[in-house]
This record gives sequence, C-alpha cells and structure tokens, in this order.
Amino acid sequence: MTRLRDYATVTGAYWAFTITDGALRMLVLLYLNERGYAPLAIASMFLFYEFFGVVTNLLGGWLGARFGLTATLFAGLALQVLALGMLAVDPAWLTVAYVMVAQGLSGIAKDLTKMSSKSYIKLVVPAGSEGQLMRWVSILTGSKNTLKGVGFFLGGALLALVGFRGAVIGMAAGLMIALAVALSLLPRRAGAAASGVRLRSVFSKDPRINWLSAARFFLFGSRDVWFVLALPIFLASTLGWSFYEVGGFLALWVIGYGMVQALAPSYVKAPDARRLGWWTAALMIPLGFLVIVLRGDGEPTLNLVTGLLIFGVIFATNSAIHSYLVVSYAEQDKVSLAVGFYYMANAAGRLVGTMLSGALFQAAGLGKTGLIACLVGSMVFVVASRILCVPLARADSLTPC
Repeated sequence: MTRLRDYATVTGAYWAFTITDGALRMLVLLYLNERGYAPLAIASMFLFYEFFGVVTNLLGGWLGARFGLTATLFAGLALQVLALGMLAVDPAWLTVAYVMVAQGLSGIAKDLTKMSSKSYIKLVVPAGSEGQLMRWVSILTGSKNTLKGVGFFLGGALLALVGFRGAVIGMAAGLMIALAVALSLLPRRAGAAASGVRLRSVFSKDPRINWLSAARFFLFGSRDVWFVLALPIFLASTLGWSFYEVGGFLALWVIGYGMVQALAPSYVKAPDARRLGWWTAALMIPLGFLVIVLRGDGEPTLNLVTGLLIFGVIFATNSAIHSYLVVSYAEQDKVSLAVGFYYMANAAGRLVGTMLSGALFQAAGLGKTGLIACLVGSMVFVVASRILCVPLARADSLTPC
C-alpha cells in the first residue's frame, strides 16, 4: 500500500510540474513571437533550458544516488517555482539574456523532476515484474505527455485571458501546493545508493545504456528540429492561426501522443532493441509524406494534420519502448545514475534539435521552405537513430539476463 501511495504522490507531483512546463514553453514562444522576435532569437532563449538539461541529467543521477530521489524531486519543484517567479516581472525586463537565465532554471527543474520521477518507479515495482514495470513506466510517461499537451493549451489560453505575467504567477502558486503535498507524504533519501557513489560513476559502463542513449539523442533531436519551434511559428505566422488554435492543436497532439504511450504495452509485446529499430525506421513514413505534400501547391492544413497524427503514433511508441528499456537495464540501487545519463543524451538531442530548428527555419526563408528544411533535418536524425539500434541489439543479446 505504501508503494502505491508513493507512486501516486510522485506521479501527481510530476503531473503538476508537467502542466506548468508545457504552459511555460507555449507562453514564452507565442509571447515573444508576438513581440516580433526572429525564430533564431526565440530558439536561443531555450538554449539554457536544453543545455542545463544536459548538465542536470548527468549530475542529477549522481545526486539522486547520493542524497535520494525525493531530495532531487523536491529541488526540481522548488526551482520551477523560482523560474516562474523570475518571469513575473515588468515586460520591459524580458530581454533575451534574462529569459535565457529563467529558462535555464526551468530546464534544471524539469530534468531533476523527470529523472527523479522515472527512477522512482524502479523502487516501487518488485524485482522481476517486467510486465508491471513496462505498464507503470508507460502510464507515467504517457500521462506526463498528455498533461504537457494540456499545458500547451493552458499556455495559449492564459496568454489570451490574463496575459503573460498573470499566467506565470498563477502557475507558481499551484506548483507550491504540489511541493507542499510531496514534502508531507514522501520518505526522505528514497533511492539513495547503499554504498558511496563517486562522481565518475555518472558515466555508464553498460554498453546497452550507452547505445540506447546515443539512439535517444538522435530520436528526440529528430522531433525537436521541426516540432517545438518551426511548426508553431509556421502555424501562427504562415497559416494565420490564433493563440488558441496553435495552443489547442499542439495540446491535442501531445495529449494523443501521451495516450498512445500509455497504451503501448497492449500492442508492443516483449519490447526489445530489435523492435525499437523497426519502430524507429517507421518514422520515415510520415516525415517523407510531409515533405512531399508541403512541396506541392495545395492548401497544407489537412495534410499537415494527417502527417502529424501518423508521426505522433509512431514516435510515441518509440518513446515508450525507450523509457521501458532504460529502467529495465538499470541496477536497482543505482537506477538514477542510468536514467540520469540516458536523459542527459535526451536533453542534448533536444538542445541540438531546438537550435537547428531555429537556424534551418530562418535560413531556408521561413514559411513552407523553412518547415521543409526542418523536416529533412529530422529525417537525417531518424536515420542515425535507426543505425544506432544495430549495436544496441547486439549488446542486448550478449548481456546475460
């Protein structure tokens, strides 16, 4: 019963954080686009967010093993409150440098919270219960992405209803309540390693985790190179969608993405590295379709929505298999080290993808040509991720069960 309560508490705290994280990204992107910032300038404001995600995941795994997963979870929630508070200032203060610093704190907060929450599942699932582990990881990951979609919609709606400042103040207040609840219910030092953990142990010695992390780098880079910046700006600037329409559409996409992740255990049986390779290769189908239809002269909205739906289903399945495999590969008392190293690669891929998104979209001339350039970049990343699944499968087959 205690295990279930802890899982529910961690999941609830992660949900609360995720809503603010999704809303904040949409708020910053749409608000600064409205103020006339160029795509590359907006992308640069997420630079610290993604960069510190790389650093945080690498060191956060060590911190979780050293001090416990609840300590890193509490720190992540508190830092997000601080980041939101920094943005609740006079709009004249919201320069590129200032927003970068606030986003950097939010990036640290996000990855401390994510690493802690996903690692905690290993503590509450009995050893050898691989089916339950896959289900619980998928539920947490899928529900997180569903609520991130809710956050996207909330960000667009709050920007229209109460403005940027009112939105961040309200989210900070809600997150403080979630932090207080987590502090009152969760045990201290849960997940701390039984013996001392050296800082150099943040680098994984398991070849499966190393290859999986490399594949994750390119997988999430392939999404963010077009989805997180080029697509919403294309919808708002080229297709003329409103804040509500952009936020609502991306929200529905991410909600559906999360639902597919949660359902993945029902149709992906015995997930392993070989199946991951095939699901990764399948991403070329919707990306190729989008490039072809966008090169045509017709109205792109229906084709764009169709391609996004197909991409979302395949990508969500990939992500669910990835998330299960890293927790499955990890050692029981050092799970945060493996998860931290793995999500360091994830954050690095998002960093590169985000910056490439702004650079390619702007260099190719914005509009359709800019989005097509980002989609081609995405295809290159997918090919790299698929290639890396080959040595992963080999390492998986050579590792004793």
